[in-house]
Amino acid sequence: MTQWYFHVPGQSDRVGPLDEAAARAYAQANRQALAWRTGMQGWQPVGEIAEFGGQAAPPPMPPPVGGNRSRADDIDFRIVGHEMQFVEIELDPGESAIAEAGALMFKDASVQMDTVFGDGRHEGQGGFMDKLLSAGKRVITGESLFATVYTHTGQGKAKVAFAAPYPGTVLAMKLDQHGGKLVCQKDSFLAGARGVQVGVHLQRKVMTGLFGGEGFIMQKLEGDGWVFVHAGGCVVERELAAGERIDVDTGCVVAYHAGVDMDVRRVAGLKSMFFGGEGVFLATLTGPGKVWLQSLPFSRLAGRMFAAAPQGGGQSRGEGSVLGGLGRILDGDNRF
Repeated sequence: MTQWYFHVPGQSDRVGPLDEAAARAYAQANRQALAWRTGMQGWQPVGEIAEFGGQAAPPPMPPPVGGNRSRADDIDFRIVGHEMQFVEIELDPGESAIAEAGALMFKDASVQMDTVFGDGRHEGQGGFMDKLLSAGKRVITGESLFATVYTHTGQGKAKVAFAAPYPGTVLAMKLDQHGGKLVCQKDSFLAGARGVQVGVHLQRKVMTGLFGGEGFIMQKLEGDGWVFVHAGGCVVERELAAGERIDVDTGCVVAYHAGVDMDVRRVAGLKSMFFGGEGVFLATLTGPGKVWLQSLPFSRLAGRMFAAAPQGGGQSRGEGSVLGGLGRILDGDNRF
């Protein structure tokens, strides 16, 4: 008897197994869900499955560039918090998650932590040169030479959590739902399932590399598993049609599909250029594909903090102490 399983994108819970009749009823009520049964290559939207009244699904995506033929671990997760979010990943025995150094918040005792050279996908396979190349790509994108792999070595379920480095939003993205590849800003990767690849995307246009806000080097996430990307402030997701363009502040680009073209254009008018406060250039994103934009780039947050710091020429505001600077020295806010 055929048994169906269902999953709604953005949620960690799954429904199933269901028989044919129950599966048709669930699919009719949840058209946004993904479905899977034995014999299918991967999860497919219910609207593309013939058994549920849809058209036949398109052929599966080819393997990601880089030759990673093993599927990523199928992890469960939940994102907790609002302004300062963290992602809590639930692992089955033998499953693993990878994360950037310093991202750990907590883990269960049965989760073993191992530091590996590169991004963790070459663990137990490949030679030294493969690992060296992987580690070199991470250094170019501003990451550490090493990644940390968290593996559940016990029985039952175990949890491990990773925290965002500054206020913002943690985005959960299943790479096989985005063509197997995402281009992201540097340092945006927080964690992911074992099997995803963290690589380098080079901006080939000189003007885009110089003035696009992200430099010539961006992160490239490839594979078929879950990845968790951190963005500053709130996040806006836009679906761009073919040829549709959106102009964005150069620091507000978080991620975009591989089919989206990123370029820069000069701000029109000398007054806007010099007195508009938005710089000389804007980033342009042209579809087709999805783009994700952040409301608080870290560079903007860091600039405001530096300007407000006394060492940076800023002034203390809202400090009611009559002792002023002496009071801050006594209570430890300032150092000699």
